[in-house]
Amino acid sequence: MSDLSHLNSIAIAQRRYPNHFGSYQERNHQNSGKGILLEIEPINEYPFKASTETKQSDVQVEAEQLSLELMNTGGMYNRAFDDLVHRQNEVPFLSSRQVRAALQGEQVYKKIAAEEKGKHSEATKENEMGRNLFPKEAYERHIAEMKALKESMEQKNTMDALLSNDGRYKRYTRDEIEIATESFSETKMIGEGLCGKVYRCDLDQTPVAVKVLHSHASEKKEEFLTEIEALCQLRHPHIVLLLGGCPEIGCLVFEYMENGSLEDFVSDQSSRHPLPWFVRFRVAFEVGCGLAFLHNSKPNPIIHQDLKPGNIFLDRNYVSKIGEVGFAKLISDVAPDNITEDGEPLIPGTLYYMDPDYQRTRTIRPKSDLYAFGVIVLQLLAAQHPYGLLFKFENALSNGLLPDILDKSIPDWPLAEAEELAQMALKCSRVRCRDRPDLETEVLPLLKKLVDMADATARVQIRNTPIIDAPNQYFCPILQEVMEDPYIAADGFTYEFRAIKAWLKRHSLSPVTKRKLQHKVLIQNHTLRYAIEDWRSRITSTSG
Repeated sequence: MSDLSHLNSIAIAQRRYPNHFGSYQERNHQNSGKGILLEIEPINEYPFKASTETKQSDVQVEAEQLSLELMNTGGMYNRAFDDLVHRQNEVPFLSSRQVRAALQGEQVYKKIAAEEKGKHSEATKENEMGRNLFPKEAYERHIAEMKALKESMEQKNTMDALLSNDGRYKRYTRDEIEIATESFSETKMIGEGLCGKVYRCDLDQTPVAVKVLHSHASEKKEEFLTEIEALCQLRHPHIVLLLGGCPEIGCLVFEYMENGSLEDFVSDQSSRHPLPWFVRFRVAFEVGCGLAFLHNSKPNPIIHQDLKPGNIFLDRNYVSKIGEVGFAKLISDVAPDNITEDGEPLIPGTLYYMDPDYQRTRTIRPKSDLYAFGVIVLQLLAAQHPYGLLFKFENALSNGLLPDILDKSIPDWPLAEAEELAQMALKCSRVRCRDRPDLETEVLPLLKKLVDMADATARVQIRNTPIIDAPNQYFCPILQEVMEDPYIAADGFTYEFRAIKAWLKRHSLSPVTKRKLQHKVLIQNHTLRYAIEDWRSRITSTSG
């Protein structure tokens, strides 16, 4: 650096004093090959040695200034060099940061572009949906109509198959039903249920009840088919018998129950002749047997869900049978203790007979029917409206006032047995299902004991009653007495069971025809037995 400053000083001096540097250049040229350092001879050795001291001083000052400027220039050069190195080192770092920023910006722009693309796609879809809305609605309406038609055909085929595959049921034509009901005349109508009207008519010279589905109640068709499926599986003496049906118009044909419903006899405003107490005991037992049969149906129990006096019917011999079983729900998923959750918001039922435990838990059980059964038994005893009847009997029993609440039209109530029956009915109608007794092991044994006592009492009364007016077919050909337990023998005649059994032990001939019997099998004549019991009940009530 000092060499550079020295050379610069010589160059400046040469420009200012060109005449003094001639000999210097020559000497420098002569000595350059010898590697001798050039030195400026003292100023006083040159021709301008005679100049004034002022000029010498100025030159010296200028030389010093030049030297200072050279030093500053060198410093600036060093700083510029350092700055250049620093800038070169910063270049990679700055480039990396800018690249990252650029990538982030690109991602943001891509996200915005994707969102805008999605909005555009949604708008396009909405536009397409708007254009296709009316054709789609028409298509869906067509599909719904086709589905309804298919379901209707399936229902018709189901009913047709049910009636065709079982020889016990007859398939009637539309013409047969319309002729029998006189085109569904109002004069033939005897009642109206949840999903149809009921007509009384004759088919095949037999009195029947025809139940026809409402034309506007299409939503009830599933229940109607459920009724068919349930009834086709049921054969019991205390369940209303299904005789056949007509798939074309959606109707069922049942046996006709001549004495109507139990409602006609247990209402406090009933104009019907009151049932004797022993008939009421028997009705309670028969309804209990019918319920037990439903609850023990296989593979799934059947719960009636709308048991009430209006759905219990009496035939001409006052034999009771449960009707409207078709509205029961076939329980498929049986939980422990036969508890099944019901998916429906509300089941069919009548307020005063509806299980309060179901209203609380929305769980339907076989014991839900037991609650209604208890209320019905109390109505058999009191012949009153069910409203407040439980409370009345509780007070009467706790205060020893049972006679005050029993039906006043019956003068000869057996009070001890009536109290047993009332106590049992109150247990059946307890609020919680788990507190109610078991139908088969607790309720039916008690009812059987009471009905046996009632039958024995009725027989005693009949023996003390003149029998001159009894129909001839009521007499046993062997004993010549009105029969109590009639059985049909192989000869076609009906006998008192104990009499024909004793006869067959000693003979193989008919007591009437004297011809040889083909076999010794005996069949109970339920129809004749109920007719005799009906006759006896009328005789007893008249004599009372």
